[in-house]
Amino acid sequence: MKWRTILLQYCFLLVTCILTALETVPIDIDKTKVENAQPVDSAKIEPPDTGLYYDEYLKQVIDVLETDNHFREKLQKADIEEIKSGRLSKELDLVSHHVRTKLDELKRQEVARLRMLIKAKLDSLQDTGIDHHALLKQFDHLNHLNPEKFESTDLDMLIKAATSDLEHYDKARHEEFKKYEMMKEHERREYLKTLNEEKRKEEESKFEEMKRKHESHPKVNHPGSKDQLKEVWEETDGLDPNDFDPKTFFKLHDVNSDGFLDEQELEALFTKELEKVYDPKNEEDDMVEMEEERLRMREHVMNEVDTNKDRLVTLEEFLKATEKKEFLEPDSWETLDQQQFFTEEELKEYENLISIQETELKKKADELQKQKEELQRQHDQLEAQKLEYHQVLQQMEQKKLQQEISPSVPGGESKIQPRI
Repeated sequence: MKWRTILLQYCFLLVTCILTALETVPIDIDKTKVENAQPVDSAKIEPPDTGLYYDEYLKQVIDVLETDNHFREKLQKADIEEIKSGRLSKELDLVSHHVRTKLDELKRQEVARLRMLIKAKLDSLQDTGIDHHALLKQFDHLNHLNPEKFESTDLDMLIKAATSDLEHYDKARHEEFKKYEMMKEHERREYLKTLNEEKRKEEESKFEEMKRKHESHPKVNHPGSKDQLKEVWEETDGLDPNDFDPKTFFKLHDVNSDGFLDEQELEALFTKELEKVYDPKNEEDDMVEMEEERLRMREHVMNEVDTNKDRLVTLEEFLKATEKKEFLEPDSWETLDQQQFFTEEELKEYENLISIQETELKKKADELQKQKEELQRQHDQLEAQKLEYHQVLQQMEQKKLQQEISPSVPGGESKIQPRI
């Protein structure tokens, strides 16, 4: 199950580490030193959501491939170039018929899901006459030319798409955070414009006070340094700081015992540092900023420790990092409150973009209002016509009734006398 856990977590990205995971010799650890040590059931650890729009499809494909012994054996022996070049995908031709049938079914379900997404989007835009098959080209994690069969091309495309998308995932998160901060500042300034001078000064004073309170926090240890890890060792693991041992530390925090520290396991190490700066109970502390800080810490440690850039830390990489000067004598760590997220020029550009978007939205809102009014007018017209037709129908029925009664005189006797 180890290679599956890594692959699901990493989504095929640099999956050669699976081989290392299977060959890694477990480290002996004195569990008696650990307070309330509990065995970790790796089967209960759910892989994190990758954030990819085809995340579920990716996981299902991995589940199915895992059941084929031949493919699993080839995967364990493959290196990163074999996987990224697509050579490993050719092994798909040798998997069992049952596995291929299941993969075909998964692909058909994914194609159907994508078509439903396209249809929903087009329906919302009121577009008609669009070739849905052609629109499937925009999805690069499967071969749209053959929607019925899962081929080696599909596996190759899935690996490459996940690799590329995950490589850009952190960058996209940073960009979203920057926009978030600019929007916060934009809204703050817009709010100040609505206040009189006295209220504006009060708000500015409150804002500066909150900044000072947020910046007043204990020193944050450099992520990945000896001081930072020893603090986790002592406060989280409940061990004597004088007994700090890198091997034992690695084993303790390799939660799923797969031989690696992955991104989630690394980020968990920074919780104590983040708690020095952020408290959800404090108005001045922004939890979105806390998660950005966590991401920056993890990226920094990965850049320092992950020598083969596979986004996983092996024991060997971890131990080598503890021998560096930076581990013992790190530079001070600059938290987000010590940095500027954007320039005034960038903020102005962002505000211009917001203004353009607001103008377009207002234009669309006006158009929709006109359409609503026109539809209401047509509705009223139809109701009036319906009423008019109903009245005409009533009149016709009354005339018909009168015609049926008119030949008779009161009492029901006919005016016409029969001939003798």
